[in-house]
Amino acid sequence: MNHDAEASSSTTTSHYSSSSSILSNYPLLAALLSFILAQTIKVFTSWYRERRWDIKQLIGSGGMPSSHSATVTALAAAIGLQEGFGGSMFAISLVIACVVMYDAFGVRLQAGRQAEVLNQIVYELPAEHPLAESRPLRELLGHTPPQTKIGSLLGAF
Repeated sequence: MNHDAEASSSTTTSHYSSSSSILSNYPLLAALLSFILAQTIKVFTSWYRERRWDIKQLIGSGGMPSSHSATVTALAAAIGLQEGFGGSMFAISLVIACVVMYDAFGVRLQAGRQAEVLNQIVYELPAEHPLAESRPLRELLGHTPPQTKIGSLLGAF
């Protein structure tokens, strides 16, 4: 191999290894930043609604804004900006974003509402019933359509 080919090969290899660093992965960083921002905002919206600080909102699901929507929208937007909005990667990320958001305000929201009803039924059981002492189900699982939309706008931003 001649010197020019070796130099070209090492330049390509070093460029590839530096550009493939996880810290320079724009879509991943955009998604993570969006997730962290949405979860942090939840602490403040929870305080505004309930007038008490709830740090558990940093890791909890449900609430305003939807961190799921923010994350997948940021991912899709970043891929579109980086790879082009006409490419396959953007199409895949957009479809996944739509599925995640539909799940957030559809399936998971309804599961949370069912958990609420079941918890009320269990609460009203007589003390001697075997299920009377069971742990309550998590009720805040999904998002309302406005929470999903705001999360999506946050992710696009």
